[in-house]
This record gives sequence, structure tokens and C-alpha cells, in this order.
Amino acid sequence: MEELKEKLSAVLSDRLYQIIISNPRKNEGAFKIKIRPVMVKGELCFQETIAKGTQVFHRNYERNEMLSKIFSYMEADFKQLEAESMDGRLTALVSKKGKVTIKQHKNKGKIPVDKPDMSHNRVKNYILEEGTAVPFLVDLGVQTMDGKIIRSRYDKFKQINRYLEFVEDILPSLETDGALHIIDFGCGKSYLTFALYYYLHELKGKKVCITGLDLKKEVIEKCNLLADAYGYKDLHFYQGDISAYQGVEKVDMVVTLHACDTATDYAIKKAVDWNAKVIFTVPCCQHEVNGQIQNELMEPILRYGLLKERLSALITDGIRANLLEEAGYDTQVLEFIDMEHTPKNILIRAVKRQGAQRNLKSGSKISQMSQAFAIDTTLQKLMQK
Repeated sequence: MEELKEKLSAVLSDRLYQIIISNPRKNEGAFKIKIRPVMVKGELCFQETIAKGTQVFHRNYERNEMLSKIFSYMEADFKQLEAESMDGRLTALVSKKGKVTIKQHKNKGKIPVDKPDMSHNRVKNYILEEGTAVPFLVDLGVQTMDGKIIRSRYDKFKQINRYLEFVEDILPSLETDGALHIIDFGCGKSYLTFALYYYLHELKGKKVCITGLDLKKEVIEKCNLLADAYGYKDLHFYQGDISAYQGVEKVDMVVTLHACDTATDYAIKKAVDWNAKVIFTVPCCQHEVNGQIQNELMEPILRYGLLKERLSALITDGIRANLLEEAGYDTQVLEFIDMEHTPKNILIRAVKRQGAQRNLKSGSKISQMSQAFAIDTTLQKLMQK
């Protein structure tokens, strides 16, 4: 930790663009913290932005205070830190046992001319910026030709950027010598599939090979036409079922957003079998547990259809998250988009642990809960094979 403190002390200056602290050790509380330099009454300070659910909190600190807070965050609460400055990039990963891995890439040659924006109040910066036309956003009806966001599609624009922020958090876990192999099951109209390709390939300059899979033939045909039109030669779409897909042997990242009911379970099992480094899933329509659940003590809640449906969905996703932990993944349950837009707003993000140790502690508790509610989910059965 002393090396990390020394590195952070050098980074925390007016040459800093931003520090992003992410991958919390617990699901509750803050899921991300951003830090950037600001000028307050002529003095250099550092603004901390903490994201908790849909709420965002700001506070300014003087340099030494900020350094102490960052250090305490990394000691107790978070596993990952990424700092960008005029001098280069610093990445730090902290294991459960406190082992710190630091990677530093210094800028070579000419120093960037763009200095950090230290204004106290800034407009929200999105990964895909307003005012910059992106071809797939225009064709999908989110932007106009001059880059303006269509008002009725602003929520979709925010959702896409929110998704890319989640991806940005785990980029260090996707480091590979070759191309990144990614599969998006149940891709639908593929707003987020196109966004992922654009972000990784066009903005980050990474080699990628992305496959989108969906059951609807007309949707697949349209997506392939768009990918060809944009020159996205390593983005392909196929018609097919998640449970029967056999197209690849190696996958770095598996995405399944709003795959209906047990399709999510088959996608998770495929990802685990492929030893995928990262899994993103936003479950949808969890009918299976809703049709099984029974518990006399919970009858006052289960007698009401809406409450039974929501409780069943939470139990289903809780089992999925725990089974991923058991399979060797650090797993978080995050809020994807505001509840006011849709109740289907839970994102499960799983990142393969270094050494891929299995966590068997949750197995007996899952079994006890399943017996208590008289349920046996598809993923539980699949994981036993």
C-alpha cells in the first residue's frame, strides 16, 4: 500500500484529468467514485463525486485530505483505481488479501496540450458526447444528423452511456494480447451492441470480435446491414437460440440484456463454461420462480400477484449472483437505469477472480433458501452438471 500512496501523491496535482475508483467490495453503498481537480477561490482542490444508486453526491477536499480519503477507500472499500493525467495512466488493483498490483503507462514524446478542466461546475460528460453525431445513434433514432439528442430518446441515450460506464470500470479485467471476443445474447435491436463495438474499437482502439445473437430473423438482417454500412467488419449478428449456441471456444465477455426468463440462465452457464472474464446480465421476465414459490410464512405477501412477481424476481437474481460467486466471480448487483423508467433495472456484473478460486460458502445457504421457498431454478440445475 505504501507504493500506491507514493504513486497517488504524485498523481494528485493540477495535471490530473480524473481518478475513477470502482469495483466495491460490498454491494451496498457507493458503486463508483470520481475525483478531479477544481479551483475554488483561487485554491487547488479536488472534487469527489460519489455515485450511490441513482443519486450523486459532490464534495471538495484540499489535497492532503483527498489523498487520505483515496487511500482509505482502497484499503477498505474498493478493489480498483484508475488515474489519468497529462503524464499518463495509473491502474491499481487490490486483492481481497490486500495485495496491490500497480501498472503505470507514461506518455511518451510530446506532452498533451489539453489541460484538465478545473471549473467548479461542469455539464455532465458522457462517454458518447452530445453534439457529436455517431452513425448508429442516428440510424437508430437517438440522434439527429448534427448530433443533437432527440428529446423522446434521451433516456435511451443516458442508458447507453450508463452501460458504457459499467464497461469502462472493468476494462483492466479485459486485457488480452489478441482480439477481445465478446458475445451478446438476445441482442434485439442492438443499441448497446453497436455502442460496445464503437466504444471499444473506435474510441479505445482495441481489437474486438463481437457476435450478436437473437431469435428474430428480421432484426438480425437489419443489424448486419447496419454493421456493413458502418464498416464494422468484426461485428456480426446471427439468428439462434442461446441454449444451443456452439459457435466459439473462447469468449472474454458475455452480455445478456433482457434475455427473457431462463434464457438468462443458459447464457450465464455458457459464459461460465467458456471461462469468460466478464459477464453482464440484465435479467427479464423471471417467470420460473413465480410459478414455483411457496412459503406459509410469506403467504401474506405471496397472495398478492404483483408482490409475488417482484419477490420472485429478486430471489431469482439473488440466486444467480450467488452461483456466480460460487463459480469464481466477484459479483455485483447494480442499478442499471432509474426505477421510474422500468422495474427491470437490475444489472448483474461478474468479473473472474484472479486465480479463479471457487467460493463454496454460499452453496448451503442457497440450498436452504430454495428448500424454504420450494424452488429449484434452471441455473441451479445447470450448475450441477
